[in-house]
Amino acid sequence: MKKLRVPASTANVGSGFDSIGIALALYNHVEFEACDQLQIESVDEIPKGKDNLIVSTIAYTFEQAGRPFKGVHLIQENNVPMSRGLGSSSTCIAAGVTIADELMGNILSLSDKVDIAALIEGHPDNVAPALLGGFVAAVIDNGHVTYHQKPLSRDELCFIVVVPDFCVSTHDAREALPKTFPMADAVFNLSRSSLCTAAFLTGNYDLLRVATKDRLHQKYRLQLIRGGEEIMDRMLQLGAFSATVSGAGPSLLAIVPATDNAIYTGLVGYIAREFPAYRVLRLYADNRGVTVMENA
Repeated sequence: MKKLRVPASTANVGSGFDSIGIALALYNHVEFEACDQLQIESVDEIPKGKDNLIVSTIAYTFEQAGRPFKGVHLIQENNVPMSRGLGSSSTCIAAGVTIADELMGNILSLSDKVDIAALIEGHPDNVAPALLGGFVAAVIDNGHVTYHQKPLSRDELCFIVVVPDFCVSTHDAREALPKTFPMADAVFNLSRSSLCTAAFLTGNYDLLRVATKDRLHQKYRLQLIRGGEEIMDRMLQLGAFSATVSGAGPSLLAIVPATDNAIYTGLVGYIAREFPAYRVLRLYADNRGVTVMENA
């Protein structure tokens, strides 16, 4: 069997709604081999039929390539928390597209895989970093994903993630959003998402305090996150470059200097006192994206 690992991701980064994402060094692992039927193994409670997201993605990718799909043997190890705003569904989609390409003999380009994954997910902000690694700014235009990827140095940044003890589905998080927005709010986000991209491309991370501000989704989603505003305020008080909702939530993300332990220590202590059921993760960027190893 072959084995792959696929990274978690944090999407939006405040102002970059549905267009900006970062791959994080927290991984799901999948062992796979060709099989004439479906065989899915996992210690987690996951679908083990055609409704398994990895399997449905493999089947769709085969269909897009005009190939028949019979089955696959999968062994899944899930370390990315599910429905917590860390791209767990995108890890499955990125894994499925990659496994399908491996089983078909590597006939797809990287751009093809990103296009298929984004078409399945509906937006590229999680699946693109999961496939490419690093910081990614991406858009879907006429069915094709145009993107720019930049590796992020472990010597410069780390990512502190507060993971609540409850789930928020992407569907519920999107239902919380208005259907229309004032022009002023759209302009507010457009200007800051441009500045956010500039911050990551130039390494001027001091810009993030302003560049990650948002009016399109966070204030609505924070209503679904117990203690969300207080935790984000504490992140900024401790000196983080930025504090945002990770993806659709409920996880919360602080981007901090890699060498600053005081912010992490202070946040761990605060969460232990005020929200003892929540977890705090200290992560770095993953710059490789989904990676296939020859033998499990």
